[in-house]
Amino acid sequence: TAHELGHKKSKLEKSLAKIVLAVAAYGHFSVEHNRGHHKDVSTPGDPASARMGEGTYKFARREIPGAFRRAWRVEKERLTLRGKPVWHHSNPILQSYAITAILSLTLIMLFGWKVIPFLLIHNLLAYWQLTSVILITM
Repeated sequence: TAHELGHKKSKLEKSLAKIVLAVAAYGHFSVEHNRGHHKDVSTPGDPASARMGEGTYKFARREIPGAFRRAWRVEKERLTLRGKPVWHHSNPILQSYAITAILSLTLIMLFGWKVIPFLLIHNLLAYWQLTSVILITM
């Protein structure tokens, strides 16, 4: 899965994780998970750790935007240390979302505008499933 591939060291496996996550428009996950969640796991500063007694819906409302924001924050810090802007082409979040855009545009070109509701529902369900799995495995 993308989770395991994102933990690997090889460029190929990291690229495969990026592509798999791009299908669900979840391109921020590897950055947030490996450099945010692993650093702060189960602390109040970790949006990806469920709180004791926290329900799935409440967790999702906190985790989805929190993980997205933290991914961008940690990636900006990494790029700044290298003297690059956050919008640099080496940003793996941008790379993954570019793949998402290409996949979506390809489907729209092939099947027309009627595919947009499918893409929106697909991404919503994918976010929900990925968030629920995070909660269940904790």
